[in-house]
Amino acid sequence: MEDLDARAILDFLDHVENDRGNAVSSRNVRLSAIRSFFRYCAYQAPGSMAAIQKVLSIPTKRTTRRDVGFLSTEEMQAIIAAPDLSTWSGMRDHTMFATLYNTGARVSEITGIKIMDLSLSTPSVRIHGKGRKERVMPLWQSTVKLLKSWLKRLEANPEHPLFPNARDKSMTRHGVEYRLGIAKKSAETQCPSLKQKRVSPHSIRHTTAMHLLQSGVDISVIALWLGHESPVTTHHYLQADLAIKKRILEKLDPPRTKSVLFKPGDTLLRFLESL
Repeated sequence: MEDLDARAILDFLDHVENDRGNAVSSRNVRLSAIRSFFRYCAYQAPGSMAAIQKVLSIPTKRTTRRDVGFLSTEEMQAIIAAPDLSTWSGMRDHTMFATLYNTGARVSEITGIKIMDLSLSTPSVRIHGKGRKERVMPLWQSTVKLLKSWLKRLEANPEHPLFPNARDKSMTRHGVEYRLGIAKKSAETQCPSLKQKRVSPHSIRHTTAMHLLQSGVDISVIALWLGHESPVTTHHYLQADLAIKKRILEKLDPPRTKSVLFKPGDTLLRFLESL
């Protein structure tokens, strides 16, 4: 503990940002992990509490927060329809992307779904979220139809992953991102606007949230849908939706302004007449 004082932590954070060239957001993520470790140390090494408190008091660095990136309905539909349904992997991707959009699940949640988590009679799927928190999400009938067809290609074992990889194991985060990248590339021919957008599993989660918001769903309900602990986390979707901001502006009466008409002076008129 004597080696891990606040000065050493600050030197490491500066190294992450300046020497390694990571963004400020990455620096803050590292600091968050360090704080978690030092909170644990507070119970294990109470004699070092003074040094621990100095590390815990290191503030996060302010950074510019980007607007939430999301897809239009047409763009999302193009990505879902992109995989080749004549292949096993294409059918899996098509069903997985549809389920991802339906539920707004995190990539770790979608890869963690097992066959036994499905209830097609309800119809719903149980999602295992952060902190061992579970939530049951309803499914569209179109998603249910896809899942029924997909289940015919899988083992009957309830413990089997719903979306396995080629080795019949649970897909990794990298695997989902890779397959989504292939689908995006293919979808660009049908939807050229996708070329200008960065698409990731998390952007599909943002898309679900934004489409719910645009449909008039309350922000607190969206927070429950996404598995957020607090609706405050979901407020940035409100900031990202320009259409909602425009509707809010339309409810306000604009200030009364006067139109100022330009009146040329005699000197300017004489000059113009002389041309």
